[in-house]
Amino acid sequence: MKHAMLYGGRRSGRNPVFVFLFSVLLFVTLKYNEHVKSMAEYSVGSAAAKSQRLARQKLPVVQLSRMDGIEEEQTLSKRTASDSAAKERPRTAQVPSVRNPVQEQEQAKAQQALVNVPESCNLFDGRWVYDDVSYPIYKEHECEFLTEQVTCMRNGRRDGRYQKWRWQPRDCNLPRFDAKVMLERLRGKRLMFVGDSLNRNQWESMVCLVQSAIPGGKKTLTKNASLNVFRAEEYDATVEFYWAPFLVESNSDDPKIHSIRNRVITNSIAKHGEHWKGVDYLIFNTYIWWMNTPKMRVLRGTEYSKVDRPVAYRRVLRTWAKWVHRNVDPKKTMVFFMSASPNHMRSQDWGNPDGVKCAMETMPVANASRRVAIGTDWRLFAEEERVVRSMRLPVSFVSITAMSELRKDAHTAVHTLRQGKLLTAEQQADPANYADCIHWCLPGLPDTWNEFLFARIASRPWRN
Repeated sequence: MKHAMLYGGRRSGRNPVFVFLFSVLLFVTLKYNEHVKSMAEYSVGSAAAKSQRLARQKLPVVQLSRMDGIEEEQTLSKRTASDSAAKERPRTAQVPSVRNPVQEQEQAKAQQALVNVPESCNLFDGRWVYDDVSYPIYKEHECEFLTEQVTCMRNGRRDGRYQKWRWQPRDCNLPRFDAKVMLERLRGKRLMFVGDSLNRNQWESMVCLVQSAIPGGKKTLTKNASLNVFRAEEYDATVEFYWAPFLVESNSDDPKIHSIRNRVITNSIAKHGEHWKGVDYLIFNTYIWWMNTPKMRVLRGTEYSKVDRPVAYRRVLRTWAKWVHRNVDPKKTMVFFMSASPNHMRSQDWGNPDGVKCAMETMPVANASRRVAIGTDWRLFAEEERVVRSMRLPVSFVSITAMSELRKDAHTAVHTLRQGKLLTAEQQADPANYADCIHWCLPGLPDTWNEFLFARIASRPWRN
């Protein structure tokens, strides 16, 4: 019994210790597990939150790249976001784009359009045909860039038949101007008219012809001294005009103050020529400013001498031709020379003794079988043609003189400006003193001149 009691007493003494140690161990284990679980939940929860934030962001496309021989990989979060997004939406990157063969074909045709006008065809031998279906190519009110000098209908002219005459060559067809085709030819290029106010007249026409195919807000016109620039932004193209009435330098080179009685020309062209370099299409003219006097004042050193008009004209054209040979790359630039634009000062020249200059004329000259003698200096025309034909570099001679002589009806007459102001009713009633029978209404004759340019430019083979 004593033994039993002693044994029983030892067991009772050891159990509390064992239970205590076991309890402590169990407590520590539970706490440790809870701590680990808490840490794990925190870690997983933080990563998930970060992943969600990244997924909501617009992540850039991350590609494998190599720098210094080390391949950089995507981060886990970016790959996770990318993989998750890939599961949620179809992989559109691998789906081929929907093709529109008709649209692609039309675009290709517009970009590579080729007008078939053979070089052998004489575009300038023909007749005027009344066509009120296809002409005018644009309407006066549709072109915001026209100046008041040429907006005859807006300035009070009542008959509009002058806008509806089409030139029909004898042995071929003159293609109607196509603005989109022309703009494709001008894409990334410059076209510049150089010369007097008649070339400015033609420049305004070209601006109106091409601007109809350009959306609003994508076209601008900047006038800066001698240079006017129309820009077609979507095509990165310009249609420009540079004031140089004699081509060579003169005392009439100021575009605003040039009504000088005693005009003097020089033999120098370099100053003007700096503005023409690098242009892709150059269109030159000079004529009307030569018609004031039979002799021209030509400066040599500090003195000037009087030279017969045709002789001085020939010298200037030779100076111009030398500049073209030295500065124009025929592989890049097309050069044109516009022949003389005629005026209509005496109505009796076309059989209207009761008329006054070109005022009130509403029809072209009817009898086109013979040349109309209206005072054109054909000696200057002959010099133009001779110099251009003799040039080594190809220059297109645009012979507008004879066909324009028939258009007594197309001048601005009394529906224009004088010294920057519209003619008053009293001035309009006095055409003998105020009618302008030099410049042309727009839309009108200069549009046909530009169709000649279009035919040659659009007929040229495309270069890669």
